[in-house]
This record gives sequence, structure tokens and C-alpha cells, in this order.
Amino acid sequence: MSGQTVTIDGRDGAFSGYLASPGSGRGPGLVVIQEIFGVNSVMREVADGMASRGYYALVPDLFWRLEPGVQLTDKTDADWKKALDLMNRFDVDKGIQDIQASIDYLRALPGCTGKVGALGYCLGGQLAYLTAARTNSDASVGYYGINIQSRLNEADKIKNPLMLHIAEADEYVPPEAQAKIEAGLKGNPHVTLYRYPQMSHAFARVGGAHYDKANADFANIRSATFFRQNLS
Repeated sequence: MSGQTVTIDGRDGAFSGYLASPGSGRGPGLVVIQEIFGVNSVMREVADGMASRGYYALVPDLFWRLEPGVQLTDKTDADWKKALDLMNRFDVDKGIQDIQASIDYLRALPGCTGKVGALGYCLGGQLAYLTAARTNSDASVGYYGINIQSRLNEADKIKNPLMLHIAEADEYVPPEAQAKIEAGLKGNPHVTLYRYPQMSHAFARVGGAHYDKANADFANIRSATFFRQNLS
């Protein structure tokens, strides 16, 4: 397994990404979609972990139009302020275009089987939902995605498998928003929802303030099984 910085050709120009590759053999691709903190060590470690399971895992720099190479943490107020500002200025529609370019990049890799999925957290959780609706991703997973309730008009576009992990005590996705998400997606046979009682936002972020190992492991096992079923 090895990680490297690569260049992805997008519709609006080239941008970078972190690519973690399995040690040998062929495998499916996986676009790892960042939180609001950029392509930081947390996202790179997620990619490395997926590569150790046989995936070509690519973390595209989705903030490149605003500021290339952002690497923030959740540990300081200054980083939080900058991350929230970047999120507020981020063009979601352009981001989905970049995710499709990243899917295309992975499919073109010599070692990729051609099957490519997406895995996103927080902002990336919303983007995973939109990836399922707007791209040709073979399977997508979103953790505690924000603002999905405002984009439920796209639910009927989802034709490939999507799994969403919902934290019931999510301070950024209140109960009324969660209820709208569940109601808006329950009629789509391609969508699977899992709820995690008493869990806060980012309960699966290793080292984060709300990290809960038991629930994170449970969610990650569900995701791993989902990807094996749909990307093999």
C-alpha cells in the first residue's frame, strides 16, 4: 500500500488529490469525500485504511477553487472558523463535477476493476448523497451529511445503492431535518438509512471530540459490507 499526490483533470481545470493504492493486484476505486477541513491527515488515513482493504482510494481537493491544499484540524478555533468560511463559500455543484472527474480518474487506473464508489463525511456526507443522485458512482455512503433535507427533490434520481449513517444527536442536523430526510428517502429502494441513538456529529472521526469507537466500528462494518456487496 502506498499514498501519493496525483493530478485530476476536471471540467474547470486540474486539481490535486491524495491517492492511496493497494499493495498489489486489481481492486475497485473509492472516492473519499472530505469534511470541511480539507484533505487533512484524517481523510488521508481513511484512504490508507481503505487501500489496505484492496481499494484505490482517492481524496480529491474539493476546495481547490477557493484555496488549494487546505489541511485543517478540528482542534483550534481558528481552524474551525476557516473551515466554516470555506464551507459557506464552497460551490456544491462544482464539487459534484469534481467528484465525477475523480470517479473517471479512478476508472482509468490500470489496476482498477472499473467499479467505483464514494464515501463522505459531514460536508462529504451531503456530497455522497448528491454523488448518488448526479454521478455514475456504483455505490455511495454518507456519514452524518449536512443539509440533505434541503435537496430531497433529487431523491428520485438515485438509481444506484446509497447508505446514509444518521447521528440522532447531531447538532448540525436537528431532529426535524432527520425526519424530513427519512420521509423523503423511504420510498427509494436503493437507499438504506441507519440511525445511531445518542450519537453526535462526527462520531466516526477518530480523535475527534465526539468519537465513539463502538458506534464508529458498527457503522464502518456496515459500510465495508455494503461496498463489498456493491463494488466487487
